[in-house]
Amino acid sequence: MTEPLDLARLQRRLAAFAAARNWQPYHTPKNLAAALSVEASELVEIFQWLTPEESARVMADPGTAHRVTDEVADVLAYLLQFCDVLGIDPLTALDAKIARNEQRFPAPGPEDGAQDRQLPES
Repeated sequence: MTEPLDLARLQRRLAAFAAARNWQPYHTPKNLAAALSVEASELVEIFQWLTPEESARVMADPGTAHRVTDEVADVLAYLLQFCDVLGIDPLTALDAKIARNEQRFPAPGPEDGAQDRQLPES
């Protein structure tokens, strides 16, 4: 029986995979950030010329769904490796960012109109 998936276990598995191939010298923050950007771009490429309606149905096509799933995995793998190298807990970082955004962008109350909503800038 396998143990449940969690981020720390996946990070350890990725680190062991890289170590077994002597890839650690190449897994610098700069290289991992670049690889993350490339993989995110490959995900964007799948959606590049789709209409919003087509993009919403992308997982209905098994071939395209497989490509999307693989690219999501690649993005997550590089992000987890990047966080591991820099000692960032990705869940703690995300939790803190959500808390800051909740302060920066409070939900509109009943007296506020929907037209006043702003899109966040990350």
